[in-house]
Amino acid sequence: MKRPIIIHPDPRLKKLCAPVSDLSDDLRVLADDMLETMYDAPGIGLAAPQVGVLSRLIVLDCVKGENEPPQPMIMFNPEVIASSDALNVHEEGCLSIPDIYQEVTRPAEVNVRWIDRNGKLQEAGFDGLWATCVQHEIDHLNGILFIDYLGRMRRQMITRKMQKLKRELARE
Repeated sequence: MKRPIIIHPDPRLKKLCAPVSDLSDDLRVLADDMLETMYDAPGIGLAAPQVGVLSRLIVLDCVKGENEPPQPMIMFNPEVIASSDALNVHEEGCLSIPDIYQEVTRPAEVNVRWIDRNGKLQEAGFDGLWATCVQHEIDHLNGILFIDYLGRMRRQMITRKMQKLKRELARE
Protein backbone atom coordinates (compact mmCIF):
# COMPACT_ATOMS: atom_id res chain seq x y z
CA MET A 1 0.00 0.00 0.00
CA LYS A 2 1.35 3.37 -1.00
CA ARG A 3 1.80 5.75 1.94
CA PRO A 4 1.84 9.55 2.00
CA ILE A 5 5.32 11.10 2.20
CA ILE A 6 5.84 13.81 4.82
CA ILE A 7 7.10 17.13 3.44
CA HIS A 8 9.71 19.27 5.25
CA PRO A 9 9.37 21.13 7.57
CA ASP A 10 7.72 18.57 9.85
CA PRO A 11 8.95 17.84 13.39
CA ARG A 12 8.89 14.08 12.74
CA LEU A 13 11.69 14.49 10.21
CA LYS A 14 13.98 15.92 12.90
CA LYS A 15 13.46 13.16 15.50
CA LEU A 16 15.87 10.39 16.47
CA CYS A 17 14.20 7.09 15.54
CA ALA A 18 13.89 4.16 17.94
CA PRO A 19 15.70 0.90 17.19
CA VAL A 20 13.57 -1.99 15.97
CA SER A 21 13.63 -4.56 18.77
CA ASP A 22 11.36 -7.21 17.29
CA LEU A 23 10.70 -7.86 13.61
CA SER A 24 6.92 -8.13 13.50
CA ASP A 25 4.76 -8.84 10.47
CA ASP A 26 3.54 -5.23 10.77
CA LEU A 27 7.11 -3.99 10.27
CA ARG A 28 7.59 -6.25 7.25
CA VAL A 29 4.35 -4.86 5.76
CA LEU A 30 5.62 -1.34 6.48
CA ALA A 31 8.87 -2.16 4.65
CA ASP A 32 6.93 -3.48 1.63
CA ASP A 33 4.69 -0.39 1.68
CA MET A 34 7.78 1.83 1.83
CA LEU A 35 9.28 0.11 -1.24
CA GLU A 36 6.02 0.57 -3.14
CA THR A 37 5.89 4.25 -2.07
CA MET A 38 9.55 4.80 -3.02
CA TYR A 39 9.17 3.24 -6.49
CA ASP A 40 5.96 5.17 -7.12
CA ALA A 41 7.45 8.55 -6.11
CA PRO A 42 9.87 7.73 -7.91
CA GLY A 43 12.91 7.65 -5.65
CA ILE A 44 15.92 5.49 -4.79
CA GLY A 45 15.58 5.53 -1.00
CA LEU A 46 13.03 6.11 1.74
CA ALA A 47 13.28 6.16 5.54
CA ALA A 48 10.44 5.28 7.94
CA PRO A 49 10.15 8.81 9.40
CA GLN A 50 9.32 10.06 5.89
CA VAL A 51 6.07 8.10 6.14
CA GLY A 52 5.50 9.12 9.75
CA VAL A 53 6.95 6.07 11.53
CA LEU A 54 9.78 6.82 13.97
CA SER A 55 11.51 3.43 13.67
CA ARG A 56 14.99 2.63 12.36
CA LEU A 57 13.99 1.25 8.96
CA ILE A 58 15.13 2.26 5.49
CA VAL A 59 14.56 0.92 1.99
CA LEU A 60 16.65 1.60 -1.08
CA ASP A 61 17.22 0.55 -4.67
CA CYS A 62 19.84 2.47 -6.63
CA VAL A 63 19.56 0.46 -9.85
CA LYS A 64 18.82 3.01 -12.55
CA GLY A 65 19.12 1.10 -15.85
CA GLU A 66 15.92 0.11 -17.62
CA ASN A 67 17.28 -3.32 -18.52
CA GLU A 68 18.65 -4.03 -15.06
CA PRO A 69 16.55 -5.98 -12.57
CA PRO A 70 15.62 -4.02 -9.42
CA GLN A 71 17.69 -4.65 -6.30
CA PRO A 72 15.41 -3.59 -3.45
CA MET A 73 17.04 -3.55 -0.03
CA ILE A 74 15.27 -3.43 3.32
CA MET A 75 17.39 -2.49 6.33
CA PHE A 76 16.27 -2.56 9.95
CA ASN A 77 18.60 -0.78 12.42
CA PRO A 78 21.20 0.11 9.78
CA GLU A 79 24.45 1.62 10.99
CA VAL A 80 27.62 2.76 9.27
CA ILE A 81 30.43 0.78 10.89
CA ALA A 82 33.28 2.11 8.73
CA SER A 83 33.74 4.86 6.17
CA SER A 84 36.51 5.79 3.77
CA ASP A 85 38.69 8.86 4.12
CA ALA A 86 38.08 9.49 0.44
CA LEU A 87 35.11 11.76 -0.16
CA ASN A 88 32.54 11.94 -2.91
CA VAL A 89 30.36 14.88 -3.95
CA HIS A 90 26.95 13.89 -5.22
CA GLU A 91 23.87 15.91 -6.09
CA GLU A 92 21.23 14.78 -3.62
CA GLY A 93 17.50 15.16 -3.52
CA CYS A 94 14.87 13.96 -1.07
CA LEU A 95 11.27 12.81 -1.42
CA SER A 96 10.45 14.96 1.64
CA ILE A 97 11.99 18.01 -0.08
CA PRO A 98 10.61 17.65 -3.61
CA ASP A 99 12.31 19.19 -6.62
CA ILE A 100 15.31 20.51 -4.64
CA TYR A 101 18.78 19.17 -5.46
CA GLN A 102 22.08 20.19 -3.89
CA GLU A 103 25.61 18.84 -3.88
CA VAL A 104 26.57 17.11 -0.63
CA THR A 105 30.00 15.75 0.32
CA ARG A 106 30.07 12.35 2.06
CA PRO A 107 32.50 9.45 2.45
CA ALA A 108 32.91 7.71 -0.91
CA GLU A 109 32.66 4.22 0.60
CA VAL A 110 30.91 2.88 3.70
CA ASN A 111 30.45 -0.45 5.41
CA VAL A 112 26.98 -0.90 6.84
CA ARG A 113 25.52 -3.44 9.27
CA TRP A 114 21.77 -4.09 9.44
CA ILE A 115 19.08 -6.68 10.08
CA ASP A 116 17.28 -7.95 6.98
CA ARG A 117 13.54 -8.70 6.71
CA ASN A 118 14.19 -12.27 7.90
CA GLY A 119 15.91 -11.12 11.09
CA LYS A 120 19.42 -12.01 9.90
CA LEU A 121 22.35 -9.72 10.62
CA GLN A 122 23.92 -8.49 7.38
CA GLU A 123 27.00 -6.46 6.55
CA ALA A 124 28.12 -5.03 3.22
CA GLY A 125 30.25 -2.36 1.63
CA PHE A 126 28.73 0.34 -0.56
CA ASP A 127 30.27 2.84 -2.96
CA GLY A 128 29.10 5.31 -5.58
CA LEU A 129 25.41 6.16 -5.58
CA TRP A 130 24.64 3.29 -3.17
CA ALA A 131 27.03 4.77 -0.56
CA THR A 132 25.48 8.22 -0.91
CA CYS A 133 21.94 6.85 -0.70
CA VAL A 134 22.47 4.61 2.33
CA GLN A 135 24.17 7.47 4.23
CA HIS A 136 21.35 9.85 3.27
CA GLU A 137 18.68 7.40 4.51
CA ILE A 138 20.53 6.58 7.75
CA ASP A 139 20.78 10.34 8.36
CA HIS A 140 16.97 10.46 8.27
CA LEU A 141 16.88 7.98 11.16
CA ASN A 142 18.99 10.43 13.17
CA GLY A 143 16.82 13.46 12.34
CA ILE A 144 19.29 14.83 9.78
CA LEU A 145 18.21 16.08 6.35
CA PHE A 146 20.57 16.60 3.42
CA ILE A 147 19.90 20.34 3.62
CA ASP A 148 21.51 20.31 7.08
CA TYR A 149 24.84 20.01 5.24
CA LEU A 150 24.21 23.30 3.44
CA GLY A 151 24.85 26.85 4.60
CA ARG A 152 22.26 28.51 6.85
CA MET A 153 20.97 30.93 4.19
CA ARG A 154 20.49 28.20 1.57
CA ARG A 155 18.79 25.93 4.12
CA GLN A 156 16.39 28.72 5.18
CA MET A 157 15.54 29.49 1.56
CA ILE A 158 14.71 25.83 0.87
CA THR A 159 12.64 25.59 4.07
CA ARG A 160 10.61 28.67 3.05
CA LYS A 161 10.05 27.11 -0.39
CA MET A 162 8.78 23.90 1.26
CA GLN A 163 6.48 25.86 3.60
CA LYS A 164 4.97 27.55 0.54
CA LEU A 165 4.57 24.18 -1.20
CA LYS A 166 2.79 22.74 1.86
CA ARG A 167 0.39 25.72 1.92
CA GLU A 168 -0.36 25.21 -1.78
CA LEU A 169 -0.94 21.47 -1.30
CA ALA A 170 -3.24 22.17 1.65
CA ARG A 171 -5.40 24.41 -0.55
CA GLU A 172 -5.85 21.71 -3.21
